Amino acid sequence: MIAILDYGGGNVGSVRKAIEYLGAEVTVASRPEEIRAAAKLILPGQGHFGAMMKALGERGLVDPIREGVAQGRPMLGICLGLQALYESSEEAPGAHGLGLLEGRVRRFEGVFKVPHIGWSPIEVKEPRGILRGIPNGSFVYFCHSYYAPLTPETSALTDYGQRLAAAAEFGSVAAVQFHPEKSGDTGLQILRNFIE
Repeated sequence: MIAILDYGGGNVGSVRKAIEYLGAEVTVASRPEEIRAAAKLILPGQGHFGAMMKALGERGLVDPIREGVAQGRPMLGICLGLQALYESSEEAPGAHGLGLLEGRVRRFEGVFKVPHIGWSPIEVKEPRGILRGIPNGSFVYFCHSYYAPLTPETSALTDYGQRLAAAAEFGSVAAVQFHPEKSGDTGLQILRNFIE
């Protein structure tokens, strides 16, 4: 069973509809025991980094997420769910991320318009994992004011005033800055890759 983590914010409904459309069994989970029982986990996100991390902490969900990753349970982070994997964010200087990836999430500077909203192409470093079958230059839908740094785990990138991580993969974890549930056939293929 795939569990979509509901911490009181995020795009749970649209992600659930996309997973159901693809024919997979999915549930919405908000308690530690539900997270621990899931075969796969999706961490969606919309909103504020600090509010998200506070909600995850108050609900006792941080440890189950980290435990699942340590055990090799597949997890997919979406948008803010990607940013939460890093150590910290300029959006909430006092808040700690999950710390699964090194680096600090930063706010866009010196670009024409913030937030970055709309369709942008991604540069696929290697078409494997969740990016299997995704052609280089495919367009996906973004909506964010902060961006994750490039690290060795970056599996796709895009350019919006600066080059930034569009996707990251390590171990059993994959995450995307864009919204696959709003990215047409390309996004559905990414979700299908995660399901399979």
